[in-house]
Amino acid sequence: MTKIEKIVLSYSGGLDTSIILKWLQETYGCEVVTLTADLGQGEELEPVRAKAEMSGVKDIRIVDLREEFVRDFVFPMLRANALYEGQYLLGSSIARPLIAKHLVGIAREVGADAIAHGATGKGNDQLRFELAVNALDPSIKVIAPWRQWNIRSRMQLLEYAQKHRIPVPSDKRGEAPFSIDANLLHTSTEGKSLENPAEVAPDHVYQRTVDPVDAPDTPEIITIGFESGDPVSVNGKAMTPAALLTELNRLGARHGVGRLDLVENRFIGMKSRGIYETPGGTILLAAHRGIESITLDRAAAHLKDEIMPRYAELIYNGFWFAPERDMLQALIDHSQAFVSGEVTLRLYKGSASVISRASPCSLYSADLVTFEESAIAFDHHDAEGFIRLNGLRLRSWAARNGR
Repeated sequence: MTKIEKIVLSYSGGLDTSIILKWLQETYGCEVVTLTADLGQGEELEPVRAKAEMSGVKDIRIVDLREEFVRDFVFPMLRANALYEGQYLLGSSIARPLIAKHLVGIAREVGADAIAHGATGKGNDQLRFELAVNALDPSIKVIAPWRQWNIRSRMQLLEYAQKHRIPVPSDKRGEAPFSIDANLLHTSTEGKSLENPAEVAPDHVYQRTVDPVDAPDTPEIITIGFESGDPVSVNGKAMTPAALLTELNRLGARHGVGRLDLVENRFIGMKSRGIYETPGGTILLAAHRGIESITLDRAAAHLKDEIMPRYAELIYNGFWFAPERDMLQALIDHSQAFVSGEVTLRLYKGSASVISRASPCSLYSADLVTFEESAIAFDHHDAEGFIRLNGLRLRSWAARNGR
């Protein structure tokens, strides 16, 4: 085994990473620094410090990354209207490169030669962590315990915890729990009965949003302001990125917005089923497309739609720091220079519907589209030549085929 002097561990304080922490100390016999990233998961993080201290950790980092997460990762992705496989808003995918960035930064700061994560060998997160490290500092080694140790079952995991006197919460001793990931953008739930896509997800799986059936019977109207493609205000009140997403999560959750039951294709090669709740992100996607509808040129908008699946796939597969993602981001960001204005939406029974949009940079012309007399001259006869030129190849094709 390669000699390791110091390790930086992505540490949640949960059962898995608590066991990983002990295993790293025991296996490598070196100092382990822990990083706990506050991405708005809604949990009290100070108890994590106490758990790390109990395990003998001297250097404990609990870092508030909420503003950086939304400003530098969620919002750039939103400018692209990114959806993986047409549905998934990439809530887990976009968080991993940020955590990896800080793992690498701390490793450089403290002189660590390795980082470690708790992702399994079946999932996507191992790729997202490790591809990010490859791009940021390939000299840093990556330790993935789930690919290295001989623990192969949940029972063995609990036995290891008992042997090393690692506290096991009572709810972890019985049936395997749901696997839950949460941050300011979303909550995802996998495992247990969800592993059978033919089974209807039980109601208690949903943690962030009310059932649309039980949502208020009265719609709620909200207005979101945009500047250069990024949301900056809700109902006329300017907000920081994290505060804005937090407010939209609150509004969307109340109306059951943003629920998704998805079977997706993992990069590793298997299909998985998960329940996603992304209330604020769902509202922002609808609003952003609404403001783009009046501020983007047709060809520019269509080009963005063409590259979006590729962009989303890069994020899903872990290539946030890859050169091709940077290239696509430059194109996307260039398109947003005039994407400013306000969008009004109706939140009602699980839906977020655009009902009006206005912009000082609008390309929309009422004089051009009106059925009434217009101040702008438009010669209807011009359409005849336009149609004949576009139909030329079709007439040739039809003639060859004897139509």
